[in-house]
Amino acid sequence: MSNTESPAPRFDPSLLAPLKDDYTGLRILAVHAHPDDESSKGASSMAAYVARGARVMVASMTGGERGDILNEAVNSNPAAHRDLAGVRRAEMKQAAEVLGIEHRWIGFVDSGLPEGDPLPPLPYGSFASLPLEQASAPLVRLVRDFKPHVILTYDEIGGYPHPDHIMTHRVSVEAFEKAGDADAYPGTGKPWQVSKIYYDRAFNFDRVMAFHSYLEGAGLESPFAQWVAVSMEEDIEGHRPPVSRHQTTTRISSADYFEKRDAALLAHRSQVAPDSLFFAVSPEVQRKIWPFEDYVLAQSRVESELPETCFSTGIDYHS
Repeated sequence: MSNTESPAPRFDPSLLAPLKDDYTGLRILAVHAHPDDESSKGASSMAAYVARGARVMVASMTGGERGDILNEAVNSNPAAHRDLAGVRRAEMKQAAEVLGIEHRWIGFVDSGLPEGDPLPPLPYGSFASLPLEQASAPLVRLVRDFKPHVILTYDEIGGYPHPDHIMTHRVSVEAFEKAGDADAYPGTGKPWQVSKIYYDRAFNFDRVMAFHSYLEGAGLESPFAQWVAVSMEEDIEGHRPPVSRHQTTTRISSADYFEKRDAALLAHRSQVAPDSLFFAVSPEVQRKIWPFEDYVLAQSRVESELPETCFSTGIDYHS
């Protein structure tokens, strides 16, 4: 098994063509903390693989019950406050239909985003408060049932330091490492060894900087200015929010599916307003300046030369 580290591999732009292979037989499991995370992180890649025959499943670790309502049009609706969990379940169903993915609720309770100094304790029984083995067992069961060749998830800081995102990283790695061990997690099905685990890099510096530079060059206000300024600081040790040090190893050309991604985002109306920063740069412009989605191959049990332009490199998914 290998772990990928810096420096970043060099990509040949000529290789970044749309996916053309038939991926029938390939199974991909994307593990996310809350409904809506799947649409903001890797959605166009998932849609691209579905279109080429792969089975793609999203596992939502929590129901997003403690999330805020971030769209004023929904916030003004009392029914949304009475049953936010129900609202988010309906939104997730619509987003899954847009992307063509399968979906499973793992069933843990959202931990919320604690604030204060010092931070208050996590709510009792919430996802991020649980022991690792307890939090991982349902995901191990799902891995052994669905038998994915590839897992997609977050890096060690969760993409951003929400406790549920960090716990999602931990349980995903645990499932990758233990689902193939017959002695681990008894009673959760027959062992299945996942070939690769990737960390999503949707908000990596180079991509955000490309969008920021485009907006500034066009004389438009950039919603990414503060994020870029923080990320350019030389000393990022202990920074809050933390800054990821991972380098991209894998790029999936998915520009043809940016509209599907945006439609899936908009399905999560309680979380994503039409004027959200997600839509600050149009799909047409994104196709010109960043027509792919970025990942880091964190661990692999198969040989795969870096950089990659496909998740399935090195995997025999036809057997």
